[in-house]
Amino acid sequence: MCLTLETDYAVRIVGCLTTEGRRADAKYIAEQTGVTLRFALKILQKLVATEIVRSFKGIQGGYELARHPSEITLYDVVSAIEGDYYLNKCHDENFVCTNTQKGCCAFRQAFTKASEQVRLELSSHNFEELVRARETDKVT
Repeated sequence: MCLTLETDYAVRIVGCLTTEGRRADAKYIAEQTGVTLRFALKILQKLVATEIVRSFKGIQGGYELARHPSEITLYDVVSAIEGDYYLNKCHDENFVCTNTQKGCCAFRQAFTKASEQVRLELSSHNFEELVRARETDKVT
């Protein structure tokens, strides 16, 4: 299982803004991350909507992080693009389980536990730490 390419690009964009430590325009962000300008703008729009990034209009406009990089986790970015993370559809509140076999809930419990572990792991890494680690090639 992989996250979508859009989420991968969103992580790159937030990483770029963390590294820059300043306001940057969309064209520069796209060039630095290898994302097309059109797709970068779409992703930036979602990151602005979820208050991870701030946008500014005009000649001095561009994008910057809305919070300090130490306050932005991988999970924040993943959930901004993907929504809440669940390993299986049965966790969606609108899902109706059609599995009539005994043990349906046991499967759900296993998926719930695995999903929570992924959320916890992604939440344990912030962008300040990740950018610093990237510079030294060490992630804790």
